[in-house]
Amino acid sequence: MAQEMKLNNATPDIDLAGKFITVPALNRPALQLTGYYEHFEKERIQVIGYVEYTYLEDLGGEKKYESYEALISKGIPCVIFTTEVLPDERMLEIAQKYDIPTFTTSRSTSSFSSELMRWLGVQLAPTISIHGVLVDVMGEGILIMGESGIGKSEAALELVKRGHRLVSDDVVEISRVSEVTLVGSAPDITRHFIELRGIGIIDVKTLFGIQSVENTKSIDLVIQLEDWNKDKEYDRMGLEAQYTEFLGNKVVCHTLPVRPGRNLAIIVETAAINHRQKKMGYNAAKELYRRVQENLQMKRDF
Repeated sequence: MAQEMKLNNATPDIDLAGKFITVPALNRPALQLTGYYEHFEKERIQVIGYVEYTYLEDLGGEKKYESYEALISKGIPCVIFTTEVLPDERMLEIAQKYDIPTFTTSRSTSSFSSELMRWLGVQLAPTISIHGVLVDVMGEGILIMGESGIGKSEAALELVKRGHRLVSDDVVEISRVSEVTLVGSAPDITRHFIELRGIGIIDVKTLFGIQSVENTKSIDLVIQLEDWNKDKEYDRMGLEAQYTEFLGNKVVCHTLPVRPGRNLAIIVETAAINHRQKKMGYNAAKELYRRVQENLQMKRDF
């Protein structure tokens, strides 16, 4: 965190190894500095801005340090002073006493807090690993799932050749960064590689260039591949959206039957464009349904 946020370490003698942040949230300890500690969440990073700092200065004397020590002694992960306000020597001695790292930054409290919250939300997001392929098609993150050997990697390779980007093959790590956003990425060890049965492992970045890969992508649509079953009724209109769920977030899901002769890459590409079109307000299935209803009404009128 200190490196990413470019923080100045005001307590360099405190060993940061073994100190962890577990909650993706911040706290400006205004009430706590007045002595109110009911419902205080000590796991949060404490951010002291200009308002909190001037309040401490107005207290003056021992009251200032007693109030600050009461906060520091709660076992908080760290303290960050923003807006170019700096802790004095006595404050740093209190931090050393309780082994609490203290940082400073010249950035304003609001902008810094927003950026830190976003970064913590990504770093501490709940994460799962699933079997699948994630590709960026027309700006849409498409997660292709299905049994081993059904053609996921081959479809991804064809999409790459058509100018789209590979994010991950075989294993996709999914993080829930918000209540509406899932972000997928590849494990470091398999990033940019694809396994093709009969050929082996290929390096997509080396073969097709840097423009053919991407490290992370939000998951906008799920394509579930399955063997064609002639006895199963497949959706042919798409009036009602189907969903699948990861970490509590729902994502639109299409089930595509696979049989010899079907070009999966073109179908996936079309599904991505159609999904993007729906997000922009146009639904082809509903438009066809509207035209059919209008035609039937015209016939009834005659």
